[in-house]
Amino acid sequence: MKEVIIKYNDSKTLELLKSLASYLGFSVSEKQEVQPSNKKKVSFNAVKLDTRSFKFNRDEANER
Repeated sequence: MKEVIIKYNDSKTLELLKSLASYLGFSVSEKQEVQPSNKKKVSFNAVKLDTRSFKFNRDEANER
């Protein structure tokens, strides 16, 4: 379902949107506060490759 955010200054606008929702088949929900998530910190080991002796063969790569 698509979502639209409407900003308004007059409280009558919210009442109008709620009354239109029943006729036009959409729902009106109030803004929900975002709570800080308790995500765990992720760490990973970086692998260092020695690429000084590597030679790239363009013709061989094009065949694949």
